[in-house]
Amino acid sequence: MRRLWVVAVSVLLAGCAAVAPSTPPAAVVPFSINPPDVPRPRGWDELVISRNKTPTDYRLVPDASDGTVVLRARARRSASGLKQVLDIEPQVKPKVAWCWRLTGLIEGADNQDRHAEDSPARLLLFFDGDRSRLPARDQIALDLAETLSGRPVPYATLMYIWENRQPVGTVIASAHTGRVKMVVAGSGGEDLGRWRRLERNYVADFERAFGEPPGRLVGVGIMTDTDNTGGEIEAYYGDIELRHAALDDGLTDPLRTCAWGGQARR
Repeated sequence: MRRLWVVAVSVLLAGCAAVAPSTPPAAVVPFSINPPDVPRPRGWDELVISRNKTPTDYRLVPDASDGTVVLRARARRSASGLKQVLDIEPQVKPKVAWCWRLTGLIEGADNQDRHAEDSPARLLLFFDGDRSRLPARDQIALDLAETLSGRPVPYATLMYIWENRQPVGTVIASAHTGRVKMVVAGSGGEDLGRWRRLERNYVADFERAFGEPPGRLVGVGIMTDTDNTGGEIEAYYGDIELRHAALDDGLTDPLRTCAWGGQARR
């Protein structure tokens, strides 16, 4: 039972779905449409990791270079995130593009070590799926997590993370549960302090990480956490966009333009 508790809570940490609106949106609400100096973007909800953990501080702020509103995260021995409910067929929009800017690395962070599993920036994608195909212990853990939380939990969670040392593209299995996999999207200290715009085919990444096609995309989230290492870090998030497969404008080059709300800048 202790093992089931750990697994269930870990799945819960990956992002229990909020109470879904009557018609979940088919696009991610941009941060840039919000006014500055408010803690939570329109359309987003709090992602609670544990009531026993200090929450990370999030606030919408104007970017220093052009005043565009972005999301600032400040973690001080803390862990929490923000999430938005979605309802999207992944094959229609199989790509995700986003911007983030890091001010530093978390000393001692290592996402292969359950005791040091922190990251200055995470992008989370939550998926539905056929639970009957899972091993019995995973089915029980998901059911237990829903019972404990009183809310639905995702079938699987794919995270894009910034890692201290693992190379980009590395898939890291969560030390807590097989229903969470992490893909390294940024690594090391290169380009710290600069905006980076990235694009990933999350359908391909999901299949590589979980060995099966993804179900419906039911949510998106972001998280900056330092609860395991006890450190402090600041990071910034720009708009997140789900894209059609045919769209290809070179976003795999991390140093190209970063766009928010239809505006492009270097």
